[in-house]
Order: sequence, then C-alpha cells, then structure tokens
Amino acid sequence: MTPLAPSGFLTIGDSKLEYRIAGASDSPPAIVMLHEGLGSAALWGDFPDKLAAATGVTVFAYSRAGYGASSPVALPRPLTYMQDEASTVLPALLDTIGFRRGLLLGHSDGASIAAIYAGSTQDHRVRGLVLIAPHFIVEDVSIDSIAQAKTAYEQGDLKTRLARWHKHVDVAFRGWNDAWLDPAFRSWDISDALAYIRVPVQVVQGESDQYGTIRQVEIAQTECYCPVEVAMIAGAGHAPQRERADVTLDAIAGFANRILKLHHEAEDA
Repeated sequence: MTPLAPSGFLTIGDSKLEYRIAGASDSPPAIVMLHEGLGSAALWGDFPDKLAAATGVTVFAYSRAGYGASSPVALPRPLTYMQDEASTVLPALLDTIGFRRGLLLGHSDGASIAAIYAGSTQDHRVRGLVLIAPHFIVEDVSIDSIAQAKTAYEQGDLKTRLARWHKHVDVAFRGWNDAWLDPAFRSWDISDALAYIRVPVQVVQGESDQYGTIRQVEIAQTECYCPVEVAMIAGAGHAPQRERADVTLDAIAGFANRILKLHHEAEDA
C-alpha cells in the first residue's frame, strides 16, 4: 500500500478522521494510540514523538469521530459508544493504515476501547496492550469528577480550553459527558472482555487519578489470564503521560521494547 503522509485525514465509514504519525511515515505503524474521552491526536503533545524515538518504531495517533478536527457525530452518543468504536471503527482503521504487528496504546476511554477490541477480536497483529488509566467499570469517583467537569464546562473556562483542541467542542464534550452522566451508564461493565485478551498487558495508573481508583488495576489483574504489568506513577493523576511524562515514557517504552523485540526474534528464528 502507499505510505501514509505524516499527517492528514482518513475516511473510515462515513467519517473523516484526522491523524498524525511520529517516526518514519514510510513504515507501517507499530504503536497505535487511542486518546481519552476529551482527547485528540494533537492533545498527546510530543509524547508520540518521544515514544517513537524511544522505541524506534512508527507511532500513529488519530482523533475519533467527534474529536479534534475529525468529523462530528450525532448526539446523544449511544451508551455503547466505546464498544461500537472497538467493533466497527478500530478494525477498519487498522486495516487502512496497514497495521501489521505491534501494540495498541490507549488512555482512559481509549484504553477501554483497546481492551474491548483485544478481548473481542483475536487479531494476531496486536501483540500487546498499554492501558493508561483504563476504565472497566463505573466508579463513584469517576461520576463525581465528570459531574465537576460539567460544571467547569458550563460555568468556568473548560469550554474555552477544550476549543483549542476540538473543532466541534460541544460535540466532543457532550458526547462524552452526557453518556457518562446518564443514570443507565452506571451499569456499564467491560470486565468480561479481559478474560479473552491473549497478549501481555501493561496498566499505567497515576497514584492520584481523580477519575478512577486502584480498583481498575485490580480488575485487570484478576480478570486477565495474560500477563499484566502495573506501573503506578507517583505524583500523577489521570494523565500521567502529561503530568509525569518522562517516568511514564520510560515505563511504556520499556514494556513496548520488550514485546516488540520478543516477537521480532520469534519471527526471525
């Protein structure tokens, strides 16, 4: 296939999704990054570039529909929006970008989507998962923090700050916030998918995460039959890749390099 440009848009289904590549754009992506519930390709900052440099592989980050400069979505989002993303959009995107072998790296909602995908689709190309601040169940602390975000959006400066990253800022915020604050969402639970993941998993969690507790880590350790490594990041909240970038990068790059090296050696044997 024709190599992707360093940045641009991909048509997946009815949506145009923005993306950016870190590392060699003429090589198939080996790490695919899935952003948080209010994230975008740009909001990763220079973390993809640092990760590409630390691993020597191509890193691909994109904005899901409704985020960044990608196409908007109809509201309200279905409460199954993460399952829908994992079952429909992500597999089509991996095919389109020529993904051959590597890792999925997700943050928050993106981590949940990656876990759902790996637990529901036996994709031999996915050799490992990096889950930053994942959600497998809904906790009270999550709802409390998301309710506070709603107040900050409606009465504070959060909308202005988010507008820097999202072309359709109301769609980005309400699509996420309204779904999580819907009373029916309290029963959302994807922990059953974890038992079907067949690749090593790294969970990266800030010790002061305001959106989830250590319970999320314990669920991964209990439900996964595959190896689970845990990196608890001191001095970090829900976004350790921004709040303690160097420590988080070292942890993730170490895991990724071991997984990629292991499979490269196995294929060369």
